[in-house]
Amino acid sequence: MIGYVTMGTNDLDRAAAYYDALLGEMGAQRFLVEEGTFVSWVVEPGQPGVSVTRPFNGEPATVGNGVMVALMVDSKEKVDALHAKALELGGTDEGAPGPRGEGFYAGYFRDLDGNKLNFFCTPGG
Repeated sequence: MIGYVTMGTNDLDRAAAYYDALLGEMGAQRFLVEEGTFVSWVVEPGQPGVSVTRPFNGEPATVGNGVMVALMVDSKEKVDALHAKALELGGTDEGAPGPRGEGFYAGYFRDLDGNKLNFFCTPGG
């Protein structure tokens, strides 16, 4: 049901470069760019996407406490590799990749603006 997820940033160029490199590892490409305010990525047009934006109200972007974006991949190896890439690009670790309960494998991190995300896979992945 999710159409897209948007996260705030105070430095759009820096955030866009981070997500170009990180989401590019998943095959995602920029889908929509509004110069200076908004950038969006998708793996396939018409599928859910991830966006970063300067807040519409002109106030500084802040991190939502308890808010997290979860990005599904198809294998534990991809979770491991993408989590490592997120940290290599300057993100911070919020939970190393590993099993979280039965049939769920995830690695948690924060991006350059402090937004919390994870890459995960489920049984068969």
